Amino acid sequence: MELKNSVCIVTGSASGIGAASAILLASKGARVVVNYSKSEDAARATLKACEAAGAGVGGEALLVRADVAEDADCRRLAQAALDKWGRIDALVNNAGATKFANHADLDALIAEDFLRIYSVNVVGAYQMVRACAPAMKKSGRGAVVNVSSIAGKNGMGSSIAYAASKGALNTMTLSLARVLGPEIRVNAVSPGMVDTKWLREGYGPRYAAIEARYRQGTPLGRPGTPEEVAAVIVWLIEGADLITGDVVMVDSGMHMGLIPPKL
Repeated sequence: MELKNSVCIVTGSASGIGAASAILLASKGARVVVNYSKSEDAARATLKACEAAGAGVGGEALLVRADVAEDADCRRLAQAALDKWGRIDALVNNAGATKFANHADLDALIAEDFLRIYSVNVVGAYQMVRACAPAMKKSGRGAVVNVSSIAGKNGMGSSIAYAASKGALNTMTLSLARVLGPEIRVNAVSPGMVDTKWLREGYGPRYAAIEARYRQGTPLGRPGTPEEVAAVIVWLIEGADLITGDVVMVDSGMHMGLIPPKL
């Protein structure tokens, strides 16, 4: 897909992987919808970064507040792109929710935690695809990238509810890829540990130990950066015209299993 003058929606793009993806798309001349639900200041900073990155190459940006857990907000977000630019070419479902909870403590989560996490991570992604698909099909092309997690494969991560939601997102990626082709490709990226403020704050004092174990136990020996994950997301939109229904691991090799500690 040619990114210059394309229209791309990136949900949850106030910071982290979403922000890095929006900025990279703008730098390639795409017209990008920056989305947030709560972090307005961070989202406005991303908007400015997109405008700066797109200067001289035709990249533009639009800021839209919307909670993807609400179907009406998803439809409004898609309509904002159509009202501004008349088309939608790509969707990055990056908005996510979790609750940091010890997996061994089964009392750490209640039903409402699962419902909220699924409403964003799974239902929200589905609602965004549904809102954008007609415009993508009308143009004859489209690409969706769902931002999943290695947690969906190995059952680890911030909480059992989060891991389960990402496993569901992976399965949904396959289902959508089957029914939306040939006009729309649907893939997912599955990051491992990514050095973000969100993760550092979520794990708190435990972050250093978790990072050290990740460095010791993965073949590539380090966490990723938002920009590295964004590069794979943008490649799936721009350069992967024959790929659909895939879940790309971006995890320093963690999906193979942690390397046993050296004795």
